[in-house]
Amino acid sequence: MSKTKLMLLATVATGVLMQPASALEAQAFVDRVAEVYKTIGYELDFGPVTLDGDTITVDGVTVGLANMPAAEGEAPAEPMVMDTPITFSGVTERPDGGYMAETVTIPDIDTDFAAEPTGHVTLSDIVLDGFYVPGGETVPAVGVIQLWQAFSTGPLSVSRDGKEVFTYDSVKAAYDFLPEQGSANLESVSGTLAVNGLSLDLTSMQEEDPTAAATIEALGLTHVTGDITQDLSWSMADGHMVIDKFLFDFDDVGALDINLDLTGLTPAVLDQIYAMQAQMAVPAGETPTEEQAQAQMMQGMAIMQGVSIVSANVRYDDASLAGKLLDMFAEQAGVDRAAYVEGLKSTLPAIIAQSGIPALTDVVVPPVSAFLDDPKSLEVKIAPPSPTSILVLAAAAANPAGLISALGLLVEANQPAQ
Repeated sequence: MSKTKLMLLATVATGVLMQPASALEAQAFVDRVAEVYKTIGYELDFGPVTLDGDTITVDGVTVGLANMPAAEGEAPAEPMVMDTPITFSGVTERPDGGYMAETVTIPDIDTDFAAEPTGHVTLSDIVLDGFYVPGGETVPAVGVIQLWQAFSTGPLSVSRDGKEVFTYDSVKAAYDFLPEQGSANLESVSGTLAVNGLSLDLTSMQEEDPTAAATIEALGLTHVTGDITQDLSWSMADGHMVIDKFLFDFDDVGALDINLDLTGLTPAVLDQIYAMQAQMAVPAGETPTEEQAQAQMMQGMAIMQGVSIVSANVRYDDASLAGKLLDMFAEQAGVDRAAYVEGLKSTLPAIIAQSGIPALTDVVVPPVSAFLDDPKSLEVKIAPPSPTSILVLAAAAANPAGLISALGLLVEANQPAQ
């Protein structure tokens, strides 16, 4: 036999032998993805998988919730079927048996999701960058934290009976990992989230609930637009997590900003939480017994004893909603707004007294009264004298008066944002 024929046969034989190995590697990839995501509560059932170089494509996926008890009296949630190809590009295998994909893309979605009334959804430009699949026999929290680096979509539109009820222009989320994504010695994470051009149309409420529709119209909430943004940083060594901003800003309505500063929320604590959840899991469709729920609560409190609150702020800046609420309630009471506000202010001490915490009156009544007179902003601040364990604060709740000083509770009205 000639050398040319021998080389040709060798090439064909090599290609044949490589095909099963390639297919097996592609299947191993999606199997590992499913195993990892089960750790955080998702059941993923992928369709047929194909491999082309370093690109793996799966023909759809069914997404269910793992170990998620149904609410009492309710049927368990039905799995969601995504009957569309999902492409993982730039896939590489890591030494520990994990994987990294440069990008994950999903074709634009344009489909019905309900029949009565007809529901339709469109979503475009769906991309996930830096898709990390940890290896190893177990999936530690430090791996779960790094599952993806960036996620973005273009416009979303949800309609009912041909009328748009919810839209947004874009979603962008991105995280930076130090020293790098996929590191077993992760030091820190920082990230941002932006949901831009949100729009909600509540006029359909007129047919479904005329009473609620009348309230919505009186408050000017038939069409709501706005944005959501978040900034986050997180150090792994001491579990110091700072949410500098979690802002829900709605045009001509108001803005709600939540800030949180915690310490002790380390990957080790998250590992304990995941282990507890797995230990306390109940079969799908069942609800935990009262004893199981109490045991989980006690174990959870023990785990969280190392997590401390440094500070927390919730601030509301009014852009018309508070004033419209006062006008609406005054009209219902048959008085003008000034008279209604004075009446409300006079009842505040009695309302606060029902809490059984006399010290709360001095903390709450003056700023809330000022806000009612001139609704600009209202802010609740928690700033313990030193970082205080969540478990200690829970114990302090037995002495509500002491809890106020333990929390460093402060309520302010109409003060500039810091």
